[in-house]
Amino acid sequence: MSKAIFFGLILALGGVSSAATEQPGESHPGSEAFIAELTQSGQLDEQALRSLLAGAEYRQSIIDAISRPAEGKPWHEYRQIFLTGRRIGDGRKFWREHADLVQQIAAEYAIPPEVILAIVGVETSYGRITGSYRVLDALVTLGFYYERRGAFFRGELEELLYLASEEEVPLAEVTGSYAGAMGLGQFIPSSYRAYAVDFDDDGKRDLWGSRADALASVANYLKSHRWQPGAAIAVPARVSTSTDAALAELLDGNLKPTHSIAELRALGISSDEALADDIKASVIRLEGVDGPEYWLGLQNFYVITRYNRSPLYAMAVTQLSQALRAAYARD
Repeated sequence: MSKAIFFGLILALGGVSSAATEQPGESHPGSEAFIAELTQSGQLDEQALRSLLAGAEYRQSIIDAISRPAEGKPWHEYRQIFLTGRRIGDGRKFWREHADLVQQIAAEYAIPPEVILAIVGVETSYGRITGSYRVLDALVTLGFYYERRGAFFRGELEELLYLASEEEVPLAEVTGSYAGAMGLGQFIPSSYRAYAVDFDDDGKRDLWGSRADALASVANYLKSHRWQPGAAIAVPARVSTSTDAALAELLDGNLKPTHSIAELRALGISSDEALADDIKASVIRLEGVDGPEYWLGLQNFYVITRYNRSPLYAMAVTQLSQALRAAYARD
């Protein structure tokens, strides 16, 4: 057994209570198999893990929240949540207050500052709303009671256990979203472990208390997923009415840019933006107030969807970043 992981988990247990879950029974369904699998290698202590899970509470409100995500709204309604005067104004103020830090991070990772801030703005309103659910409760609830994606969230629960040891995250206290995302940039545990950085060099990656770590981690995530410096994110598209059959095939939900601009133009899909023929794009259709809006999603749009796979999310980040840049430039 790894003593570091064992003692790290014991430390992380802190004040985890043995409160009963809201579901009947002594343990969460499937938790015994989960415990057996994780303790087989000897890296995690069985009794510590059993005590941890016993203290995690099932939350019906988490199941309710994940069953009706904002991304289920049409674009014109979703957009109104994030493209508000307050969110733009707060972002401009945040940028002004932390201008040197934001610029340093943007330069270090070659990510536009407005894009970093737009992600933090969409995720947590620049740190104002980071989530009130205990992350342990969220991942146990979704891992053992949400059949549709249970395996994914059990994997994130496992990642959380190792994260707790590595970063001394107090599992009894740490809170986040209903999906178990944490900090200013809302990193799930696997992303925290893979992409979070210690930008302020204090020996730990703190996505709650360190704005430097939180903002740099967002930038690192985008860079690691192959952001293209200086390139556009998405551009409006025009679709010929004679291309219905081809369009249906292009709108298959695959957001990865795989069709060249020349190929799309031949199919009757074009843009007023000057784009080289060999640039790859995907075709995005969003529900606008007056009917469908068509966009060409480029590589950087795809990178944003690695953060959140919804094209609505990526478009909200794109348009909020543009609004933040315009507001900042007016000062």
